[in-house]
Amino acid sequence: MSTILDEIIASKYVEVSTKKELYPEKLLERSLFFSAPTVSLSRYLTRDDKVGIIAEIKRRSPSKGVINQHISVEALSVGYMQAGASALSVLTDEKYFGGSLEDLKKARSFNYCPILRKDFIIDEYQIVEARSAGADAILLIAAALSAERSAELAKFARSLDLEVLLEVHSAVEVASHCNDYVAMIGVNNRNLHTFEVNTSLAEELIRELPSSICAVAESGISDAETLLRLKKAGYRGFLIGEAFMRHARPELACQRLVREVEDSGANRV
Repeated sequence: MSTILDEIIASKYVEVSTKKELYPEKLLERSLFFSAPTVSLSRYLTRDDKVGIIAEIKRRSPSKGVINQHISVEALSVGYMQAGASALSVLTDEKYFGGSLEDLKKARSFNYCPILRKDFIIDEYQIVEARSAGADAILLIAAALSAERSAELAKFARSLDLEVLLEVHSAVEVASHCNDYVAMIGVNNRNLHTFEVNTSLAEELIRELPSSICAVAESGISDAETLLRLKKAGYRGFLIGEAFMRHARPELACQRLVREVEDSGANRV
């Protein structure tokens, strides 16, 4: 039985094929962002003066529908960083999530912080796109790629000075997909085949992750208690989108969470 992930990936192959004809790679490489220095996402997540939140710009999703359609990427991206986020994540899939590469470019234009391009990447062309739009890192989803293809894409990303966040949902995916070109491993508490969320998954899988790689917890994080529990378990990054975006002022929700974590003393050395 096909799932929504299967549908998205099939659609992505068609989308990439069309884009290759409209916007050749040589054209993308002319972007001012393409040769600009990148900012290390993994280093920002491990800074002692930061909480480690990757604040996401996410308009909608297949499981939740419209979350927050009326946003200013400029205002929200700046607001997130002023709130104390360590980095930004920008969803660039248009068909299923309502995002675009223009969102990423806008966020880059107004922020120096690390920016993750979050999309369903299945081709080197999308990595060139990410670099040309100003991304510092890309997401590779183990559930959408073979181990061999994941390694090929990660290697190509590193050749363009982009860091790779590898998303996994099981110990099997950790063992099969982790490779030398991955800077961060993100454990997604959301099953991409069923979209069910199990917030304890990240805690269960932390022992399976290589200690040398920055660990990131994704999905289902909406309060300081959960974040602090995951931080204690060993996570340094926390990708949060829906919990912020469902508020009229997502940046204020981010600010409250950052302050609660800081007030706990979790970041004191």
